[in-house]
Amino acid sequence: MGNQFEVSMNEYLPLRDVVFNTLRQAILKGELAPGERLMEIQLAQKLGVSRTPIREAIRKLELEGLVLMIPRRGAEVAKISEKSLKDVLEVRRSLEELAIELACQRMTEAELAQLERAQAAFRDAIGEGDAMKIAELDEAYHDVIYNCTRNARLVQILNNLREQMYRFRLEYIKEEDKRQILLLEHEKILLALQGRRVAEARAAVREHIDNQEITVLKTIKEREEE
Repeated sequence: MGNQFEVSMNEYLPLRDVVFNTLRQAILKGELAPGERLMEIQLAQKLGVSRTPIREAIRKLELEGLVLMIPRRGAEVAKISEKSLKDVLEVRRSLEELAIELACQRMTEAELAQLERAQAAFRDAIGEGDAMKIAELDEAYHDVIYNCTRNARLVQILNNLREQMYRFRLEYIKEEDKRQILLLEHEKILLALQGRRVAEARAAVREHIDNQEITVLKTIKEREEE
């Protein structure tokens, strides 16, 4: 297993949670690839822990749908199917529209200024061309909007749905033309929020998700054909 991921210890969390979070992030970021087998002994050695927290983490990852238990083969990283992606985006589309509507109503002027700064930072990152930084600042932009909803449960669910897309986000922003489209979509969302125009903001968010769906589905189909 030549993947470069390592356990980051957190003194406030039990070891089993640290192991779970480490493996989860490795899957979401693609460091553990779809279809890759999860060997308890190797993972335990790699992370410097016993097999018990590894086994517990794999069980929890299976409940999240990130790991599949295959008879006589053991655990492997779940592949992302067209169906599972559509399921995630169907839910995410509706919740993103709800979030933007609440943000339109509840956003303060200070938060609007914060979103403008997030957009400027995102634009600069696109100019620099560092894919990891673009992904990070794309996330920061959306975080401002989510937090303006004042609804912790909604933010939690949206973050979970967004995480399930991580495996494709870097691929999405590798293409130069996609970056420019993202920038324009962010601009549309920002303008609608500045004018507190709910219908326009919802339409801009829907377009944002739809474009991602088209690109990511194309990537999935290409992978299946390889």
